[in-house]
Amino acid sequence: MLFARPLAELIAELEKLPGVGPKSAQRLAYHLLKTTDADANRLADSIRNAKLKLRFCAKCQNISENEICEICADLRRDQHVLCVVAEPRDIAAIERINEYRGQYHVLHGLMSPMDGIGPEQLRVRELLGRLGEGQIEEVILATNPTIEGDATALYLAKLIKPAGLKVSRLAHGMPVGAELDYADSATLISALEYRREM
Repeated sequence: MLFARPLAELIAELEKLPGVGPKSAQRLAYHLLKTTDADANRLADSIRNAKLKLRFCAKCQNISENEICEICADLRRDQHVLCVVAEPRDIAAIERINEYRGQYHVLHGLMSPMDGIGPEQLRVRELLGRLGEGQIEEVILATNPTIEGDATALYLAKLIKPAGLKVSRLAHGMPVGAELDYADSATLISALEYRREM
């Protein structure tokens, strides 16, 4: 064994985290070993508390401490617009810009037939239930511009449009401040396809 058993177990658990490879897991493990007992206990307590106290909002499926999250409970938000996102972290990204004031719905993933993920594994049924309540007038599909994100958005649009609701998709293309010669082909194609009149 290259590592003592407890260290090897810690590295193996850290490697399971998204974006953490073997080298990063080793660095994190050694860092954790150098921290004080109090710091290590605070980290362990934070993980334990998050697992015990957090749940999915009964309305939008966002992560919440309460049955209904703060966004859903805020009656000042536009109750007629619903932004559909893949993951709870996408809500944080949209909220950071402080421009959108509507409601959200979290799918908890994207359709990916290669990985065995279809609409049944996502929170589509809950979404359709919300739309059936009759309060929503527009659905914004805010999935990533990837094959899985596009497939999920197309699937949802086909389900939602027959209900007479307005369905829109986030525009994608050239980011602000980017230079054309550094953009990849897919980004340029999207920028041209989703161009707007001036």
